[in-house]
Amino acid sequence: MAAKKDYYEVLGVNKDASEEDIKKAYRKLAMKYHPDRNPDNPKAEEQFKEAKEAYEMLSDDQKRAAYDQYGHAGVDPSMGAGAGGFGAGGFSDAFGDIFGDIFGGGRGQGGQRNNVYRGADLRYNMEISLEDAAKGTETKIRIPVQAKCDTCDGTGAKKGKSPINCATCGGHGQVRMQQGFFSVQQTCPKCHGAGKVIKEDDKCTACHGAGRLKQNKTLSVKIPAGVDEGDRIRLSGEGEAGVNGGPTGDLYVVVHLKQHEVFQREGGNLHCEMPISFSTAALGGEIEVPTLGGSARMKVPAETQTGAVFRLRGKGIKPLRQNEHGDLMVHVVVETPVKLTEHQKDLLRQFEKSTQADAGKHSPKNKSWMDKARDFFG
Repeated sequence: MAAKKDYYEVLGVNKDASEEDIKKAYRKLAMKYHPDRNPDNPKAEEQFKEAKEAYEMLSDDQKRAAYDQYGHAGVDPSMGAGAGGFGAGGFSDAFGDIFGDIFGGGRGQGGQRNNVYRGADLRYNMEISLEDAAKGTETKIRIPVQAKCDTCDGTGAKKGKSPINCATCGGHGQVRMQQGFFSVQQTCPKCHGAGKVIKEDDKCTACHGAGRLKQNKTLSVKIPAGVDEGDRIRLSGEGEAGVNGGPTGDLYVVVHLKQHEVFQREGGNLHCEMPISFSTAALGGEIEVPTLGGSARMKVPAETQTGAVFRLRGKGIKPLRQNEHGDLMVHVVVETPVKLTEHQKDLLRQFEKSTQADAGKHSPKNKSWMDKARDFFG
């Protein structure tokens, strides 16, 4: 059996190295040779175990003294020294730190793990009119939030009092469960990861130790011109207060457009249906159409059919982050006259009779459709 290497040599430290130097050296080797980080290196596991054993012995004052005096024989269980359990501040403590560093955990500064959480982001759905979306507006909203308690300034403790280290986790915010070689950390059930607790008698009477209170906050929101359905406006720092001094979340105002009686929006363009009379469609003429900025005149050419679309350039909306206005698309609908007098009906019958003499000329679509129908039915 090969002789064991000197523990100091394994860790790469001098015999007069401090406890902190030994711990740092082990952390460096453990992260370098951890088997999970070296799946293709069969020697890494052996080097990892070697470093672990060296740290196990040199981090314990009694074992280190025995090793310094008697060498490996002083800590060999078969010689009566015994490996024993790992005391506080020993291998278990350091391995917990290494395990956390490798897999995303680890303690905070000063050996404590006071979990600081950013406050939650909030969402507010705001309905605005198409006109307000086009020109922009400013409005006030009222939202319920978890805000920092002003009485205790977010500490959760009465004036002159302060949180103390949690007795369950010793202020670390984590508790460790040891099973053989593996050390598993989990959030402390007493302080919920904060590392500190407030005595019942020392808790703030307003927030009862939470550091936050449910409040209704009134905010002024500027809606920029050109916003569209689903656009979000971010109000930085107007969300819920953080936990344990964490930063405040944000508020996102989500824009929804109310249904308009006349227009439908499509990006920067607006669409509307415009009814025109039978005579205007046949003879042509000029009509007045609505726009967001008032009204405009539009020429309708003779023989216009239902469904024809006319474009009024620049009469739409200028979307956010664009330099030009969209257009207004006018969809023409020929309106059938209603509630006719007998005289008007007679005039239409005469008109119908006059057009039937040359139906193909006056109703080309109708003639084409009839021809197709005859072909279909043979």
